[in-house]
Amino acid sequence: MRVAIAGAGNVGRSIAQELAENGHQVLLIERNPKMLRPERVPAAEWLLADACELSSLQEAELASCDVVVAASGDDKVNLVVSLLAKTEFAVPRVVARVNRAENEWLFTEQWGVDVSVSKPRLLAALVEEAVTVGDLVRLLSFRQGQANLVEITLPDTAPHLGRPVRELPLPRDTALVAIVRGKRVLVPTADDPIEARDELIFVCTADVEPDVREVILGPAVANRRA
Repeated sequence: MRVAIAGAGNVGRSIAQELAENGHQVLLIERNPKMLRPERVPAAEWLLADACELSSLQEAELASCDVVVAASGDDKVNLVVSLLAKTEFAVPRVVARVNRAENEWLFTEQWGVDVSVSKPRLLAALVEEAVTVGDLVRLLSFRQGQANLVEITLPDTAPHLGRPVRELPLPRDTALVAIVRGKRVLVPTADDPIEARDELIFVCTADVEPDVREVILGPAVANRRA
């Protein structure tokens, strides 16, 4: 997979390093010469250019990329990069970093954004996920499909403990994608039982989140927390 990353600050370099280590072809685009440090991520390509300029993106051959990541520290830059990537180069997947929480509403498919990652929202979600048992926590939103990644840590009073996954009456537009059990990550099968303190990871649309909460936690708990 070829990935272009606009912005070679700490965030952009960290993403590039991780993707390069996983075998992907990575291009880092940075307009500030002082930030151009190829020795930090030697496995990546580096380009000194302004990612907001159409000519720079043409030079970067953005049309050949599978994913573009707008990872600068400036929300205006990330929106422009996302829009150009999607409308001018038809990049299949555009991921954008949101730096300021009040700008999050802008990062939609109208601006070419498929997935937005809000640092304030993500940090808040991670805090909630770390301390919350018995409630639904939204971890991430997938803008293109209007779906969310959500987590529920099962309390000792959850109604379906010991029952196999196939017996969970999940609502429409919902998929159980992982079970985190202690230090293990399980890809759930129909016969896997669920246990107290399991972390259930779902992908579902926002409108069925209350139904997921009710199914997993029971009507009494879900209504109390609604």
